[in-house]
Amino acid sequence: MTVTSDAADVTGGEPAPAKFGTVFGERMAVAGYSSGGWEPMAVVDTDSVSFGPATHALHYASACFEGLKAHRQPDGTVASFRADRHVERMRQSADRLCLPVPPAPLLSEMIAATVEANAAITPAPPGSLYLRPTLLGTDHDIGAAATPSATAILYVLASPVGEYLPPRALRILVETSGARTTPQFGVVKTGANYAMALGVIRAARTEHDADQVLFAPGGVIEETGASNIVFLDGRRIVTPALTDAFLHGVTRDSLLRLATDRGWEVEEREVTVEEIAELIARPTAEVALSGTAAVLASVGELVIDGEVRSVGTPGSTPRTDELRQALTDIQTGRTTVGWA
Repeated sequence: MTVTSDAADVTGGEPAPAKFGTVFGERMAVAGYSSGGWEPMAVVDTDSVSFGPATHALHYASACFEGLKAHRQPDGTVASFRADRHVERMRQSADRLCLPVPPAPLLSEMIAATVEANAAITPAPPGSLYLRPTLLGTDHDIGAAATPSATAILYVLASPVGEYLPPRALRILVETSGARTTPQFGVVKTGANYAMALGVIRAARTEHDADQVLFAPGGVIEETGASNIVFLDGRRIVTPALTDAFLHGVTRDSLLRLATDRGWEVEEREVTVEEIAELIARPTAEVALSGTAAVLASVGELVIDGEVRSVGTPGSTPRTDELRQALTDIQTGRTTVGWA
């Protein structure tokens, strides 16, 4: 599903901010849940929402969110990318966290309304409008550690953004002794998962000058602290098979569809650190991180057992570049496919 708005001038919106996710639109869609039902959606000022100090989400992590983008199209309109997949993933997250599950039509309407309300500030490509649907349990009850919140607030925050990661090849530390999060909640997009990875990521940056950490508990690769990972070698793309231990990325799915469309060999299976250590030694090998914010970011080095190892031929990432360009062409309306 794609939602569009023609509220912006065809010459393009405002320039994207220098730092990803630090500037926000003035309006957002919001809906509340109480007495067993959802209230009608409203579009309100972003700074009009407030929470009390006893709010359930602040104490017991009854919170989940999504991240998707809307892109300015060649005719000046703004369109979200695969919003329906993000809607369903958020509904899954809400269910697993025992939060009221927002109806798909309501959440879709809220995303569309937020895009329309912020179309004028959506940057021209390569910038975009980052959308953050957020669901919080709002019961005021600090004694409710064992009780799901009976009330909730759902809102869709908008942020005009530029690039998320630096325009260079990344260095990634491979962590084999610990997981990013607990296995049953890896598939849920919730803040606690990101918090669990912070200490490991901070140590990797301090000790190895790494940009991120690739979690591979027991030597089996899962994901980094904020992205899925893909390995490329010629016309072959390999990525860990989906499990509940890590997030099922919409960008990951899009890239695999693009590779299939091109006739590439696509492998979704168990991937080990030992296998990847051998793969990256090949001159044609490439490694990339995929995600809504990152899109597809090239990895130039992996730190394995304390040793920095270069990936493939330094500076040569033709397959990564091809897939990234193909995906952005679809997102910005330059090309069309049946599945987006």
